[in-house]
Amino acid sequence: MRTVRIVLGLLVALAGAVWTAQGLNLPFAPGSFMTGDRAWVVIGAATVVAGLAIIGWARRQPVDRAD
Repeated sequence: MRTVRIVLGLLVALAGAVWTAQGLNLPFAPGSFMTGDRAWVVIGAATVVAGLAIIGWARRQPVDRAD
């Protein structure tokens, strides 16, 4: 279960990074309705922090031998 939580945290952080890149209108970010909208910079940054918090929480859990 610990591995699932870490992967979930990575996916959440990655999504937040994409949203931040789109909000900043970076050239490598895919275009969408979020492109150039500064609100998505804040939402993306908060999502990255949430993903990192999930990873940190998962790493503090005892190792499940079923992993």
